Amino acid sequence: MSNLDGRVTLTMPAGMNLRADQDFAERKAKWIASAVEGRPCPTLVDVGVEIPVEGKSCMVVSGSVSTARFSDGAIVAPAHNAAHAVMALLKDLASERLTAAAQRHSCAVGRDFRRLTLKDTRSRWGSCSAEGNLMFSWRLILAPPGVLDYVAAHEVAHLRHMDHSRAFWSVVSAICPKYQVSRNWLRREGAGLHRYRFSPGD
Repeated sequence: MSNLDGRVTLTMPAGMNLRADQDFAERKAKWIASAVEGRPCPTLVDVGVEIPVEGKSCMVVSGSVSTARFSDGAIVAPAHNAAHAVMALLKDLASERLTAAAQRHSCAVGRDFRRLTLKDTRSRWGSCSAEGNLMFSWRLILAPPGVLDYVAAHEVAHLRHMDHSRAFWSVVSAICPKYQVSRNWLRREGAGLHRYRFSPGD
């Protein structure tokens, strides 16, 4: 089961027949049901809904604004298009924070990245290409700042080592000494960042 979208996929070795697949799924039915029930319930973002921003809860409130903005610990958004406006605000903040973190860490490792892009990825929080392009999930802005910083450090460390060798983790540790705390947080709480939906079809 995917922790991000809740889809249950059965993958079996080639050559096994459909009946064997079904028998296996039936034997694991209780475990599957328990895992699905344990996932956070989806939350459609709108006026009156609380969402985390940099790890702190923010209430979405309506106001006479054309674009969403932060005000006194809340997010003020236009009532007619709150979800879209809030998402745009979050993406802008994520870009600002991730760009600053990536620049800081790339300076520390002595390697420049070429381009930084944001996506709403479901299978990974970030990536670094062989060409030095960085990609991050904008949903990292929902997590505590240390978590976003760790993911930025992780991907920047790949500018030095395109693997997960001991040398790679040594670089991560040097530029983000408390990375293990944030790594554990992502493993434990990361799936919950995908519970927030910005349109009914998400």
